[in-house]
Amino acid sequence: MDTAYNPLQPDGFWMRRALDLARQAYEAEEVPIGAIVVQNERVIGEGFNQREMLFDPTAHAEMIAITQAAQTLGSWRLTDCRLYVTLEPCPMCAGAIVQARIPFVIYGTTDPKAGACHTLYTITDDSRLNHRATVIGGVLQQDCRNILQEFFALQRSRGKK
Repeated sequence: MDTAYNPLQPDGFWMRRALDLARQAYEAEEVPIGAIVVQNERVIGEGFNQREMLFDPTAHAEMIAITQAAQTLGSWRLTDCRLYVTLEPCPMCAGAIVQARIPFVIYGTTDPKAGACHTLYTITDDSRLNHRATVIGGVLQQDCRNILQEFFALQRSRGKK
């Protein structure tokens, strides 16, 4: 397996696909986060936040995309895949990334409240764990940030937290 980071498609191409999923979450009144798992330049898993829809605190975009990718491959080891997500993964999702052995994570904007790749924690780069991922942040950062800010401004205007 060659784990050198050298995608054929620019990261922005895949992040735009993840943003399309974030828009689906927005339309469903879910926090607008989208994620895709790519292997050999094809999407093998995708998801958007569905915590409200499914009444499931674990139904984050990354968790859904990782589960779908594992089912597509028939293996929980996603060793030759890349995960694209519009928001920096939280501790739960960063743990799932480590467990799935995903070698590359590319995210849009940082998460100052729960970021677990760069901002608050570095779970995906913790040498005490059995796997580490190369993480790149800031891809289409402003677009990823804008959809979140717009969503939460709308929620506040409606009196929701």
